[in-house]
Amino acid sequence: MGVMGLCPNACTRLPIRVIRLQRRFNFFLPAPAPSLFWLKVRGFPGIASIFTRAASYDAVSSPDDEVSTSTMCNQAPFSGLEDVMLGYIFGQRKVTEVAHAVWKKVVRKGDVVIDATCGNGFDTLAMLRLVADENSCRGHVYAMDVQKEALESTSFLLDRSVSAGERKLVELYAMCHTKMEELVHIGDVIRLVAFNLGYLPGGDKTLKTLPDTTLLALEAATRVVAPGGSLISVVCYLGHSGGREEFKTVESFAAGLPIDGWTCCKLQTVNRPLAPVLVLLYRK
Repeated sequence: MGVMGLCPNACTRLPIRVIRLQRRFNFFLPAPAPSLFWLKVRGFPGIASIFTRAASYDAVSSPDDEVSTSTMCNQAPFSGLEDVMLGYIFGQRKVTEVAHAVWKKVVRKGDVVIDATCGNGFDTLAMLRLVADENSCRGHVYAMDVQKEALESTSFLLDRSVSAGERKLVELYAMCHTKMEELVHIGDVIRLVAFNLGYLPGGDKTLKTLPDTTLLALEAATRVVAPGGSLISVVCYLGHSGGREEFKTVESFAAGLPIDGWTCCKLQTVNRPLAPVLVLLYRK
């Protein structure tokens, strides 16, 4: 009661005060979504809390503001992530889908991106659809993998999923992701580097990414991504041998990046210890 400034003998005025406060501050709007999940954050909290910025539009609305709540939410910079995040929380979406939804808020048509572990090509295809701009012949995807089988799967998926013009915007390389800097041309503005660690689904499980080479690749990625709003996206798998050690390497690397230039966070299901973990490194 102290928050409202009421005295014990002023209870008869409570309904009037509640009505006034409701009109002024919109107390009874739906609760913001961040309370539904744990998003562990290091750095600038405005980027890490996906829904709070959208919710803040309602929190700061003045009584005289006639713009509807729905209109303001549609104009929020993170609009579109809510369904994917809630789907993940309710066990209906995969962590890779969350990663793709975040990429959409960073990557634009004409950008240059890198798929550091192309695997079966699903990330490569998603990245291509974000950057492809056939009208201006801009946008480019560098995709790499050490396994010939992965490159063939990616090429097949692209050939049957996109136009010939879009297909030309992807270059596939049989190489280790530690050497990604060799692919970047002078003038390229790299907006996204994506890692999907572990082994090739359906392939040889003994051929997998390793903590030491992943660390070198992450260091290279921090050197190639452009300042001013770019992203390194890492999906870590803990269920296979060495997976947890690799995740700890990624987590430790992210924790060591300077907070004045980077925001680093992870999305993890705490009651599923072997579930994949999404680690996002955002360069300010």
